[in-house]
Amino acid sequence: MDIELDETQRMVQKAARDYADRVIRPQAADIDKHERFPKEILKGLAELGLMAVNVPEELGGAGAGTVAYALAMQEVAAACASTAVTMAVTNMVGEVIARFGTDEQKQHHCPRLASGEHVAGAFALSEPEAGSDPGGMRTTARKDGDDWVLDGEKQWITSGAHAGVFVVWARTSPASERPGTRGISCFLVPGGAKGLRVGKHEDKMGLRGSNTVPLVFEGCRVPASALLGELDGGFKIAMMALDGGRIGISSQAIGIARAALAESVVYAKDRKQFDKPIADFQGIQWKLANMKTDLDAAHLLSLRAAWMKERGLPFSKEASMAKVFATEAAWRICNQAVQIHGGYGYTREFAAERHLRDVRVTMIYEGTSEVQRIVIARSVLG
Repeated sequence: MDIELDETQRMVQKAARDYADRVIRPQAADIDKHERFPKEILKGLAELGLMAVNVPEELGGAGAGTVAYALAMQEVAAACASTAVTMAVTNMVGEVIARFGTDEQKQHHCPRLASGEHVAGAFALSEPEAGSDPGGMRTTARKDGDDWVLDGEKQWITSGAHAGVFVVWARTSPASERPGTRGISCFLVPGGAKGLRVGKHEDKMGLRGSNTVPLVFEGCRVPASALLGELDGGFKIAMMALDGGRIGISSQAIGIARAALAESVVYAKDRKQFDKPIADFQGIQWKLANMKTDLDAAHLLSLRAAWMKERGLPFSKEASMAKVFATEAAWRICNQAVQIHGGYGYTREFAAERHLRDVRVTMIYEGTSEVQRIVIARSVLG
């Protein structure tokens, strides 16, 4: 793997960093405090090409590749994790449609996601009784004439109240005939579709500027052309999307942790105890050394997975390794950041407490740490 960035990757990284420093970071605390969905910030990201980084240029995207996307995600997450997860899911939705969609589907949705006309995209796989086990899915899609009719519930849907398009999974064959994940298909449902009801926004511990809602489908009718990919072939789409999504979430966790480390260094140099900066104490130095080592290891694992995906190589194991290590390392880093800040780290005067709240969920969504270890172990065992 070549760890030297090319010109495009550096340009995307710089554009994301400049926008994050200038526009996003000054608003991050307010976004968190008031649970404000940052539509104007997302529009700015779209104008920079950051809502469709790996979507081909002919579909309105930047076409900059997975490595560039991972780098951009780190920069945005270092400023505001809530904004970053909206960006991550929208990028994932755009990539899924670009890869599996018909020409009509791609031409209709991808440019709208890239430009910000669709404020966001949403990924509707999880259900109240089917999280890590998609085979337990109960949402159904039945054929009625030339249409499909969807009924069921989805849970934990990022940007669900604002999405211009939902990628929705539903059972199209009875579990008695095709058990487990074999009878699941994928559909594109427009935001505001008749029969789609958006539930109450979840009152979350972290990522409070990210909209998270349940969805209810009650006789939601979509045309036959809404089927994405092959009939009963939806599980493959979900797993391929989640593999790429895990690179995005590992990058999000790295960005949050990077901010926590940087703020800890500043605080340790400024804060005095016993007539000298606490950075002079070995106990603090060792914390910072461990935090930096964890951060760099996570960064390299994430870039390896991104590099492999970009080159069309198998990367499922590497994405899971990056995700489980980066998210758990980021949790350790953010936890130590609060400890270094002492009592101040437990207050909203400093960002350390927000980083700790925000980073916790990265070990859960896009596949829990336990699921990642299953994926890795299967590969190791052959």
